Amino acid sequence: MEEANQSVVSEFIFRGLCNSRELQNFLLLPFSMLYLMTVVGNLLVVFLFITDPHLHSPMYFLLANLSFVDFCLSSVTTPKLTIDFLKYNKTISFGGCMSQILCVHFFAGGEMVLLVTMAYDRYVAICKPLHYSSIMDRQKCLWLVLISWVIGFVHAMSQLAMILDLPFCGPRTVDSFFCDIPLVIKLACMDTHTLGILINADSGVLATTCFIILLISYTYILVTVRLHSKNGASKALSTCTAHITVVLLFFGPCIFIYLWPLSITWVDKFLAVFYTVITPLLNPAIYTLRNKDIRNAIKRLISQHMDSKDNF
Repeated sequence: MEEANQSVVSEFIFRGLCNSRELQNFLLLPFSMLYLMTVVGNLLVVFLFITDPHLHSPMYFLLANLSFVDFCLSSVTTPKLTIDFLKYNKTISFGGCMSQILCVHFFAGGEMVLLVTMAYDRYVAICKPLHYSSIMDRQKCLWLVLISWVIGFVHAMSQLAMILDLPFCGPRTVDSFFCDIPLVIKLACMDTHTLGILINADSGVLATTCFIILLISYTYILVTVRLHSKNGASKALSTCTAHITVVLLFFGPCIFIYLWPLSITWVDKFLAVFYTVITPLLNPAIYTLRNKDIRNAIKRLISQHMDSKDNF
């Protein structure tokens, strides 16, 4: 009776990606390598921006922030997922679960707004090139990044506030590899149907609003450039393809998870892996492979390293 009246359980249990021990053992190495590549790729972009003067521009400042956010987002879930492959009982404390929820929504919400900011930067660079330096000055860039962090924090706190005081006294098994709100609130000892709608609406409104703004922004860029140059559309598309690809990879799974009325467990798990593990790895790869300045910065870094090694 005392346990039934308890308002907060001490821990939750993850079911993980699958039930097969053999498959979990097989997935350990690939996911470990994915996380290692995510850390190296994203921190390399940040390091290049800090150390290479050729990259000290608004676009690469925003890109460095995106890489840092991707590194943080992946670090919230992937290390725990990887370690749990070795465990039979995949548990997380109540405080750890709430921290995961806060951090996932903080970094994911911030990334959504940051992608909008990057679209604005590309709009100014392509549609108003003569005024680019005056519009996208250092102070405005700092403010835009700060706003993305603030919105991400407010979004995360609003999500956490809606579930923090829920009574958890019954089942404590989360059918996922991290504490995802729609799954956690199902474990509350009360009717959470209305609360679930509010939580999904909160995330859905942010994701959908940012996604619509991004679609309008990139469409406007392409249409504007096409009207001024016969070959402008292809040039603009070449410039913005990386951004558009990242937007689709990130927003697609998020919108599907929070706005799709049907919940299919294996689909939800796949999409959760995609935006928490795969997308943070793909972002630096996409920007690096398609960006000449970053490729040159990597070459300069390697050249400097080789020169210092020869001098030593």
